[in-house]
Amino acid sequence: MRGPEIDANASAAPTPARRPSGFSSLVLHLHPRVVPAAALRFSLTFGLGGAALVLFLLLAASGALLLVAYEPSPERAYGTVAALVDEVRFGAFIRNIHHWSANGLVLVTVLHLLRVFYRGGHLPPRRGNWIVGVLLLLLVVASAFTGYLLPWDQLAFWAVTISTGMLEYVPLAGGALMRAARGGAEIGSTTLARFFVLHVAILPIALLMLLAFHFWLVRKVGGVILPRGVGTDAAPRGPLVPTSPGLTQREGVVALAVVAAVLLFAAVANAPLLAEANPGMSPNPAKAPWYFMGVQELLVHLHPLFAAFVIPLAALVLLFALPSLAGGASPSGLWFESPLGARLAGWSALAGALLCGAAIVLNEPLRRAPPWIPALPPELRGGLLPALAVAGAVAAVGFVAKRRGANRIESIQAMFSFVLAAFVVLTATGVLFRGQGMALSWPWTPPA
Repeated sequence: MRGPEIDANASAAPTPARRPSGFSSLVLHLHPRVVPAAALRFSLTFGLGGAALVLFLLLAASGALLLVAYEPSPERAYGTVAALVDEVRFGAFIRNIHHWSANGLVLVTVLHLLRVFYRGGHLPPRRGNWIVGVLLLLLVVASAFTGYLLPWDQLAFWAVTISTGMLEYVPLAGGALMRAARGGAEIGSTTLARFFVLHVAILPIALLMLLAFHFWLVRKVGGVILPRGVGTDAAPRGPLVPTSPGLTQREGVVALAVVAAVLLFAAVANAPLLAEANPGMSPNPAKAPWYFMGVQELLVHLHPLFAAFVIPLAALVLLFALPSLAGGASPSGLWFESPLGARLAGWSALAGALLCGAAIVLNEPLRRAPPWIPALPPELRGGLLPALAVAGAVAAVGFVAKRRGANRIESIQAMFSFVLAAFVVLTATGVLFRGQGMALSWPWTPPA
């Protein structure tokens, strides 16, 4: 009985390869047909790139629905948003989805960029994609910022007033830049019209084009960077698995988790909507959006030229230049390059957070007191000298890392961690601990 069955099976013609479905064909435009099994480890990426894409799609879908009810004019903008929230069924829920997706996209994009940096994904041959990633982050922040004004309430109006006002401190061209951003000397109908067009048309199109280029570059270099000993970008070693379902199932799980998180936030936490914008009555305190609060906190302590222009510009230039600072070194593909690099980055971040927190607390009484060296110009006393002190502290972190045996990449990561932690403390201080008159206060302290 067994013999004929075996013979029949042996003589059967081989099964033809199954043609990919429409969905699989779409996936294979973004991914190769097979990927290294080692690249599927969640700890290599934490699904941050896919999460950012899902949030972008949620923003596009919810934004399209909001456009049905919104009118971009100072006379009607607030009323249409208020009516959407109060009178349209599920209107508040859709707005909440849009709000939390926007804030989540800014946060996830930052985390994705940090993940790439701390695993060496910014180094050659991936340097070009790092630059594209930084540009994408700038576009994401610009998109969130332009959408911030559209409700035309007190929160949005004064946040945009403060943020665009920072442009005035740019040397020579500051006034022109501020007027270009606002469409005039003050926030008004022209500002709202410009922000609306940027938010719903120009920036989304730019994001889509740059995202397509980003995906192409990722695929061109072979996908996620693998740790040494597991494979290389050009010729990965070890077993290969089909992209679908090996990778697509994991991406689907991440996508569902992101959607569930956004829907949960949208169900329990409403997007803020204060009273209608009143140009003659500023709230106290008036704050920028949270992703600009680090710069606004710097304005509390430093001369505006350095807080709003010199330091942010230097940080942005260094962010673009990070791949070149490694001196051609090749990455290991490991988190922080090595256990030593991880320890140095952790201690550097702790030092940056503690020193920044101490400086904020100690400077609080000093900034209201008479100048400590009145003979010095304000630009030197409150700008250049503190900036040089910070640069010296960063250089000291790099020097200590070298003395501890760190290589060049690990030293750069330690210095970066020091600055990053300090900026996080600045942002958290501005968001949580600044009360009336931008004085330090506990978040639960009731207003006077």
